[in-house]
Amino acid sequence: MSKLNIEAIHQENKKKDAFDFRAGDTVTVNVKIMEKTADGKVKSRIQPFKGVVIQRKGTGVSSSLTVRKISNGIGVERIFQMHSPLIDSIATDTHGSVRKSRIYYMRGLRGKAARIAERKVHQTPDSSN
Repeated sequence: MSKLNIEAIHQENKKKDAFDFRAGDTVTVNVKIMEKTADGKVKSRIQPFKGVVIQRKGTGVSSSLTVRKISNGIGVERIFQMHSPLIDSIATDTHGSVRKSRIYYMRGLRGKAARIAERKVHQTPDSSN
């Protein structure tokens, strides 16, 4: 395949919405889940996955993020492709203040030690008023 064809495919699959989060932020990733019923029909539903962003990786269509949450006392990490058609939306709940872009040290922390301080985000004034 020529380079122009590959770039055209990348632009076609790229999502238009901007992702305004970074490592340490708490996000809710709404994932489309496909299920088969007993009579053979395929149903889809949206399942939220809420957790802390451990890392962002890559650029363009191949970019991904790793989200970690604690479920019933067990740490669960999931890697999502940001431009995948299975991702419905990514919403930022809180902005965390961390010093590193890869916060793998969260894997070894439990309880109060695993808290992340909230980062103050300066909102731009809305010009529509």
